[in-house]
Amino acid sequence: MIGFFIALLSGALMSVQGVFNTQVTKTTGMWVSNGWVQFSAFIVCLVMWLIMGRDSVAAIGKVEPKYMLLGGVIGAGITWTVIKSMAQLGPAKAALLIVISQLIVAYVIELFGLFGVEKEPLEWRKVGGMALALIGVAIFQWK
Repeated sequence: MIGFFIALLSGALMSVQGVFNTQVTKTTGMWVSNGWVQFSAFIVCLVMWLIMGRDSVAAIGKVEPKYMLLGGVIGAGITWTVIKSMAQLGPAKAALLIVISQLIVAYVIELFGLFGVEKEPLEWRKVGGMALALIGVAIFQWK
């Protein structure tokens, strides 16, 4: 049950962060804003590392496969795409499309067992749920 609440908090934080970053970008520009996001996240992680424990930084060199280390690069891409989509679509439409995209891509990753994730069988009820979500997007867009 705690995982459920953490996921809800994650979604809420992502929406708030997207709005904040979009507003910062209006004053600073895309790459200054994106850089600030990544730098401030680094500082928070550094402080938490100092407070919570001292996991080995050298262990990062042992991560396999090496492409798994691209999370920060992907994070910069996420920040850019969230800012652009929220600026062009507004927070609600952008968040809705972002969540639907996350759901579809995550399910494809599970179906094919990509990136070391355990492979899951196709379940039509999940496909139906995603179809229903896409119908929700169409209704949300309807004027």
